[in-house]
Amino acid sequence: MTDLLRAAGAVVWRGEQSNPEVAVVHRPNYDDWTFPKGKLKSGEHVMAAALREVREESALTVLLGRALPPVHYMSAGRLKRVNYWVGQVVADDGFEPGEEVDELRWVPLEEARRLLTYEWDAGLLRALSAAPLDTVPLVLVRHGSAGSRGEWTGADATRPLDTDGAAQAANLATALPAYRPETLLSSPSARCVETLAPYAAGTRAEIRIEPLLSEESQDPQKTPALVRDIPGPAAVCSHGKVLPAVIWELSGKNVHLRKGSFAVLHRVGGRVVSVERYPT
Repeated sequence: MTDLLRAAGAVVWRGEQSNPEVAVVHRPNYDDWTFPKGKLKSGEHVMAAALREVREESALTVLLGRALPPVHYMSAGRLKRVNYWVGQVVADDGFEPGEEVDELRWVPLEEARRLLTYEWDAGLLRALSAAPLDTVPLVLVRHGSAGSRGEWTGADATRPLDTDGAAQAANLATALPAYRPETLLSSPSARCVETLAPYAAGTRAEIRIEPLLSEESQDPQKTPALVRDIPGPAAVCSHGKVLPAVIWELSGKNVHLRKGSFAVLHRVGGRVVSVERYPT
């Protein structure tokens, strides 16, 4: 729907998972209490928008966890969709009242339910409590567009991203800060390395090359085990002929990824508690 308004935000928590507090903000122009959120800028990735809006409205820098159910409502005669995630604080620059948001409160869940203006926000609290809050992300990326395999005259492993693929890689670099992957792993193919390169350059992270992620050297047992055993937040770039089997082995979910898109597997210990798919 071309007339759809898009926005993004997060339900930000702190404290103990069993008894967390969440951040709610007051907007004087609407005289409402809600969660930090705001409209996407033109061409902005929805995750980048969520990080930006939370930071602008609350002075909090967050990591995104599980996706929460999107909220839909009418705004000025147009349908509006707001994507939300669980958010975990990694930095607090100190909230200062402004024209858009004049108060921020950290409140327990029951108090938040009473304070929130909109019923759909209370529904987000129910979804927040339905699964673990503190999860470890594993981002599985299918490389960006790289032109036609048949038209490339060199070795297939050297086939680079095309113009569309380079744009997908640039967009991915704005989305990956939502998860701050500490490990970057790639198939040896140039198109895979180039897909992670913009994020790696911005964070000065090293891209490790792993032959088991290539189309030619993948192994039905070793490749999923390799990915499963990566500790901490990670981003892995591979191929459309590799990733579905890996996702299935790790999560039991059948997920197809278009070129440039990615799946996020949220893990607690060795268990995958959520699987999400996103475009770039």
